[in-house]
Amino acid sequence: MDTEVEAATEARARELARRGGRIGRLTARELDVARLVALGLDNKEIAALLTVATRTVETHLRSVFAKLDVDRRAAVAFLLARTLFAARREA
Repeated sequence: MDTEVEAATEARARELARRGGRIGRLTARELDVARLVALGLDNKEIAALLTVATRTVETHLRSVFAKLDVDRRAAVAFLLARTLFAARREA
């Protein structure tokens, strides 16, 4: 994914987070982790991109799972995609 598309996706996700819904429960950093999970990155790759420890990513991911009431990475990706799709349809 090129940086322009990635930046637009991130901006859109943050806008949606401010508007509410389940995604809106996430902190900015949790949203970063959720977005990277949705892109298919593993915890080690996420940690390297965010320059944090893998354990920190694991902690954020546990919070994401709890706040979104899911237990799989695929469910996180699905909810994020569904939220982005719904917002795009509203626009």
